[in-house]
Amino acid sequence: MMTEKETATEKIISDAMANPSPAKSMGDPGITPLSPSHTQQSDTDQVPSGPSYVVVVAIDFGTTSSGYAYAFTKEPECIHTMRRWEGGDPGVSNQKTPTTILLTPERKFHSFGYAARDFYHDLDPSESKHWLYLEKFKMKLHTTANLSIDTDLHAANGKRVKALDIFAYALAFFKEQALKELSDQTGGEFDNNDVRWVITVPAIWKMPAKQFMREAAYKSGLVSCENPEQLIIALEPEAASIYCRKLRLHQMVDLGTQTIQNGCSPTDNMGSAMTQGDRYVVVDCGGGTVDLTVHQIRLPEGHLKELYKASGGPYGSIGIDYEFEKLLCKIFGQDFIDQFKIKRPAAWVDLMIAFESRKRAAAPDRTNPLNINLPFSFIDYYKKFRGHSVEHALRKSNVDFVKWSSQGMLRMSPDAMNSLFKPTIDHIIQHLTELFEKPEVSDIKFLFLVGGFAESPLLQQAVQDMLQGRSRIIIPHDVGLTILKGAVLFGLDPSIIKVRRSPLTYGVGVLNRFVEGKHPPEKLLVKDGTRWCTDVFDTFIAADQSVALGEMVKRSYTPAKPSQQVIVIHVYCSEKEKVGFISEPSVRKCGTLRLDVSGTESTAPRREIQTLMQFGDTEIRAMAVDVSTGRTVKASIDFLSH
Repeated sequence: MMTEKETATEKIISDAMANPSPAKSMGDPGITPLSPSHTQQSDTDQVPSGPSYVVVVAIDFGTTSSGYAYAFTKEPECIHTMRRWEGGDPGVSNQKTPTTILLTPERKFHSFGYAARDFYHDLDPSESKHWLYLEKFKMKLHTTANLSIDTDLHAANGKRVKALDIFAYALAFFKEQALKELSDQTGGEFDNNDVRWVITVPAIWKMPAKQFMREAAYKSGLVSCENPEQLIIALEPEAASIYCRKLRLHQMVDLGTQTIQNGCSPTDNMGSAMTQGDRYVVVDCGGGTVDLTVHQIRLPEGHLKELYKASGGPYGSIGIDYEFEKLLCKIFGQDFIDQFKIKRPAAWVDLMIAFESRKRAAAPDRTNPLNINLPFSFIDYYKKFRGHSVEHALRKSNVDFVKWSSQGMLRMSPDAMNSLFKPTIDHIIQHLTELFEKPEVSDIKFLFLVGGFAESPLLQQAVQDMLQGRSRIIIPHDVGLTILKGAVLFGLDPSIIKVRRSPLTYGVGVLNRFVEGKHPPEKLLVKDGTRWCTDVFDTFIAADQSVALGEMVKRSYTPAKPSQQVIVIHVYCSEKEKVGFISEPSVRKCGTLRLDVSGTESTAPRREIQTLMQFGDTEIRAMAVDVSTGRTVKASIDFLSH
């Protein structure tokens, strides 16, 4: 039985089919829109459950450190984090391993994490310059504007490698580690088909970066492209949000009171302190990015609704490393530091490890200086390079808060260290301040501070000063593992997040009937006596629009030539909510929708292809149906520029 609205819709479709428009725009292939704009349907009950998995394994592939965690679907409450890694650093918890990778001179995978670092470090300098060592390479996916399958990365010795290969090697490493551990646990060979994999990415990543991660997973053999459902791409702050809601009160610290009680017993669930409609912000501070997400709880099931689109930027803790590098350049000269990094890459890594543990000791109330060990080869190479000592360089540089200590160390005053944190923390605070001014973000009850950088007392203090008691600041105890554990929970029940906000406006280019006075004259195209307006942006979904999980946008198109075997529809996106034409400056081509209609010869005079785009998930999916034959045609959106 059709509703009135649907009958009207059917009529519009049949009218449109009677006088189709040959869409020709900006070199786009001919597609003709047949359907009215946006038909929404809530098919949330019919989300296919898919095969059942024995275990969910989540990989947190971080900028600075990575790890995995898992839970068996039979005991979802019990989340296991991976075994301790060999070779951890003093003063740094080794629950995760550094995101570092080492390839042999023949470009074959050698090792990952602490193992890669230690092996590289023990190589003779004459040898090490032939090996390819990479770290902090994940940020490349965020910073590359036209990311493609061919994007390059630079190893420590300056050589270029394909980013896709590196990401695939890293994922293959985690696959092997996790399966080995699962086999040991279950006492038999563990089958990869029984695993549902989850990979976490920043929420502020654009579609190409998410697709890049998926391509790397296919290449690594984590999952096959024939079975894409086996891999879920999860958003880091969402994972954190799911985990924070489940926290028992003894598993976190309330910064305001530094106590954990607040009128509930410590074994109470965080959820019991949260009620229907409560709003909270998750601030995920990682190594590379800071991600802010605003959620509201919808009871009884405790589903989450995103109130404001994810925001943030590249303000992770590696910003402090860059400031330290800038400081070294100021003291010893940019030319020397550049040379040193290439000629003595292992010693440079050493220096950054020494800095890392001192960085973690920085605190607002610290009064004694921090000593950073300079590797002998730094002191030695500097003397060769400049002809005078490191000590001399420090004396004549006008950086007065860094001194030379006779034990061969750089001695930094607490103020000097704090000033390295300042630019990064200022960015985060500015972002939070802007977020709290948004009308959608009023009345926030809790602010969860998660991610590795959330452990920084300097950052905690700054957030407290900014909020001045407007929300309660909560920090989970195992703050670096929050995302990992939340990602496992998400993999066990991906439908927990019911409503998301679209970060961008998406649409396609079509032709519409030309309307005098409404359409600009330069867009007029006359074809067979009919007046068309070209380059019209047909909106699928608008920026910041609420989208329910599994929500479909349906459109119908017809190929311009009946003989066409492949229909190519370009997908455009824009940060702006309202877009009229694909030629506007804010609009960029962000993907291509390919429909393979070969082998479906149709007798109908106008062949209708119905495209369905599914939003509301962490990735956009597309399907298409050839209406005359009822056959599903293959459809995939490609967001990676080739």
